Amino acid sequence: MSGAAIVIGASGGIGAALEEALVDEGAFDIVHGFARSRGGAQHLDLEDEASIAAAAAFVAKGPAPTLVIVATGLLHDGARGPEKSMRDLDPAWLMRNFAVNTIGPALVAKHFLPLGAKGNRAVFAALSARVGSITDNKMGGWYGYRAAKAALNMMIRSLAIEENRRNDRSIVVALHPGTVDTNLSKPFQGNVQPGQLFDAGRAAVQLLDVIEGLKVPDSGKVFAWDGAEIPA
Repeated sequence: MSGAAIVIGASGGIGAALEEALVDEGAFDIVHGFARSRGGAQHLDLEDEASIAAAAAFVAKGPAPTLVIVATGLLHDGARGPEKSMRDLDPAWLMRNFAVNTIGPALVAKHFLPLGAKGNRAVFAALSARVGSITDNKMGGWYGYRAAKAALNMMIRSLAIEENRRNDRSIVVALHPGTVDTNLSKPFQGNVQPGQLFDAGRAAVQLLDVIEGLKVPDSGKVFAWDGAEIPA
């Protein structure tokens, strides 16, 4: 693929690995990495739409993006984590989950999808989670994270339908990276089965392999790190 590759959340474990892998592959004219912790033109805060718009305006000055990956997510913040019971439900924490896990990626799509050239294959992918599957939810709990990721999956579906009208070669998907050895998963790694905890570099390569194999009919769906479709 030529054009520009965009990684949102490039300072995180998976995002940094994705940015590094894309640069190493050398398949794109340019790779842009954005993150809340970066300054200048590389700054992007999912909870600040003006920063998202500014990042998109910066990208628009160069080659059109053919790959945009939103590699962000919020599961805990050091003080609060996923709810174990309905007793733990807190309005502020629920809103924060939706702000980062649902609304932020949707706003990235709002500003970045129109930058893609019509008639060219272009992929927009946002990291979701298997626990966002309503069908697959057998254990309950984790209310805010589950609901925000389920809402993200619905956003992806609607975005895919609209984007197809603009560019019938576009692909908009959500991706589940598996359990990756990052700060997001660290408090919960004790429950991971042997061989199912991936380092960030491996996770990045697996996700890029899935992206490479996507076809237009896949748009609007959710896929796991191994290419298997996850039910809504």
